[in-house]
Amino acid sequence: MSHRIDLNCDMGESFGAWTMGDDAAMLDLVSSANIACGFHAGDPDVIARTIEAAQARGVAIGAHPSFMDLYGFGRRRITGDTPQALRAQLIYQIGAVKTMAEAAGAKMTHVKTHGALGNMAAEDIELARVCVDAVKSVDPSLFFVALPYSETMRAAEEAGLSVACEIYADRSYTDQGHLTPRSQPGAVIHDPEESLKQVLHMVVDGYIPTTGGKKLSVKPDTLCIHGDTPTAVQIASRLREALEREGVTIGPFHIR
Repeated sequence: MSHRIDLNCDMGESFGAWTMGDDAAMLDLVSSANIACGFHAGDPDVIARTIEAAQARGVAIGAHPSFMDLYGFGRRRITGDTPQALRAQLIYQIGAVKTMAEAAGAKMTHVKTHGALGNMAAEDIELARVCVDAVKSVDPSLFFVALPYSETMRAAEEAGLSVACEIYADRSYTDQGHLTPRSQPGAVIHDPEESLKQVLHMVVDGYIPTTGGKKLSVKPDTLCIHGDTPTAVQIASRLREALEREGVTIGPFHIR
């Protein structure tokens, strides 16, 4: 049986004079890019340059919206916004990247929520529905990138959006299929061999190994590779090479 997986990376996170990550090198390794929309990182020039670089390499272009939280890089849990205000913020962000892609002669294919917004929506069905409604309002043909066993996936499926099931190489999973909270021991996998072993279980064997010893069924479409750590490019390169050695094909999830 042949196996296929998309490799996605959050990028376009530089801002003004501040540079975050080696986007050019990561774009040579991944097949999908989630581009910051300016609310947690990124600016119009960075967005445009990231779109251009992704387009030149045949990398799928997506929007990576967040809470309005430049100061906290989108990682602070913001609860004061009304659903209407948050929906407007998301439409604003998604629409900006979509229009900038179209202005460059490219097509945006997907949306993935960032940071605290993504984590909170994965556990809160009402927040998940706000996110999904914003995506659908901009373009119902867009894919929504969501974690398995999450309220976000449930909301996207309810709304009739195409869903790309996302897995992580460097995060462990609870028995409920959720990412282990970073406050708990073992939440982040630092050993490259252990990380690869987990990925192969998910991609090839079709199950998520949990911290409690369970094997939860999964059919992943895309694997997230973090690009904001000093060794991100080397880790991504080794992971891609290892997957290809196992016969796994790398390619954008929206193309089958």
